[in-house]
Amino acid sequence: MVARCFAVACLAAVTTCALAQTGGALVDPAEPQIVKPGTPLSAEARGDIMMARKMYREAIESFQSENPKTAVVYNKIGIAYHQLQQLSLAKKFYEQSLKMKPNYAEALNNIGTVYYSQKSYRRAIGYYRRALRISQSASIYSNLGTALFARKEYKEATDAYQTALNLDPDVFERKSNFGTLLQDRNVEERAKFHYYLAKMYAKSGRNELAIQYVRKALEEGFKEREKLSEDPEFQALRDLPEFKELLTSEPRVL
Repeated sequence: MVARCFAVACLAAVTTCALAQTGGALVDPAEPQIVKPGTPLSAEARGDIMMARKMYREAIESFQSENPKTAVVYNKIGIAYHQLQQLSLAKKFYEQSLKMKPNYAEALNNIGTVYYSQKSYRRAIGYYRRALRISQSASIYSNLGTALFARKEYKEATDAYQTALNLDPDVFERKSNFGTLLQDRNVEERAKFHYYLAKMYAKSGRNELAIQYVRKALEEGFKEREKLSEDPEFQALRDLPEFKELLTSEPRVL
């Protein structure tokens, strides 16, 4: 009885999660199985619990034993392989998911994350844009921005990030949870990425987060320090003691 209550509690925690990633993060709180107390767990529900515990191989075994398998289950198997960095197998199951449900935005997005991991950014962008034609998701816009950023298309990347932020003001602050949609955060030019995030937060008046990301950018070696004094987005921060200190300090580069 105690074991069952623990399992249900774990699953409830998974069910309330909102977002995701592998070099990225997961979204779709409606997708993990919801189980009432006293109800036997399905294979899919057991797989969700294993995913939450990062027991990916055990999760795959549980998902594989679900019968019949839905597009969601095939997609979850793909995510488990993705977390194991077995990208070819992950892509195979995402594609199987799409065969069953051609307009499944999460599977399209997740194929995009495979291509992103393989540094095939143009293909990743194509899949993210296909997914966005189906679902206007903050996480997918964030992924699109990350892929555009990797191609140094900074204006387009910033536009995508800004749209993500407009849809979900906390999209960049969420931790990785397990659902059905992967969000990639593996940005190689992290200093510049955090500088652009600081600009967006400053523009929206979220000064504390803006200063936090300015600090991160400097710690990661952001060299264009003059932009912090020149960019109009930072105008409202320039009289704040914390911001002045950042402009004059020499943060230890991580």
